[in-house]
Formats: sequence, structure tokens, C-alpha cells
Amino acid sequence: MKNIAVNRGARRDYEILDTFEAGMELKGFEVKAIKTGHINLAGSFVVIKKNEAWLLNANIPPYQPANTPEDYDPKRTRKLLLSAAEIKSLMGKTKEKNLTIVPLRVYNKGRLLKMEIGLGRGKKRADKREDIKKREWSRLRRKVETR
Repeated sequence: MKNIAVNRGARRDYEILDTFEAGMELKGFEVKAIKTGHINLAGSFVVIKKNEAWLLNANIPPYQPANTPEDYDPKRTRKLLLSAAEIKSLMGKTKEKNLTIVPLRVYNKGRLLKMEIGLGRGKKRADKREDIKKREWSRLRRKVETR
């Protein structure tokens, strides 16, 4: 599976507790744009309305601007394809434990495009600092061990 786009800010800002694989309902020119790497997940999130999952604020610029419809919105709301059981599970966890659903990455699975979404809890500033300390410490330890 080849990563096409990764939302780096998601792992920095959220503690990911669980992940799910979802399909996406896209238009043909959006698929072409994504396969060439033209997608931005920064600032995007997933909402569940009427037992359906929706991706909001993900930017997919047109593949060929001259050939796209004039009313095309690159940040339009897109439907995510999940099973009913997964949607119920996500609904229950987000309401009960005050968690957020965040897109983590878009990748190829065979000829299909899939999105990995994560159930995350927002990190506090101190948690982010702790992660930085751990990363720096492991980097220093590896440096000392190689000498």
C-alpha cells in the first residue's frame, strides 16, 4: 500500500486510540487528482450525520482546471464508506468519551483509494512537550550507542 497523503498534524495534535479504513465517494477527476498526489488533509475532520460519515474540509484541487466543472468546490463535503457497525461504534465513542474522528492518511489498496481515519483525543500542550522530550531522548540514545 502506497501512501498518497499523510496528515502529520493529526498525530501531533491527537492521541490516536483506534483506526478504521474507509472508502471515499469521489468524482472521476478527483480520483485522478488524488492519484497524482494532489490532496491536502491538514485541517480536515470527519463528522457523522444521519448514520453516515462525512469528510469535511479536505482540499482536492482539480486535476485539469480547464476541464473541471465551473461550480466545483475543492473543499466540498465527501461521503466516507464505512460499515453500519463501524459507524455505530464511532458514534457511540465520540458522544460518550468526547473523542474526535480525524483523517490520518490516504493510500492505494490495489486500484482503490482508501482513507485511514482515527479516533483521537486532543493532546494538551504538556503532552506535546512530553512527546518531544521522548523523541529527543531516543535520538540522543541512538547517537551514543553508535559510537
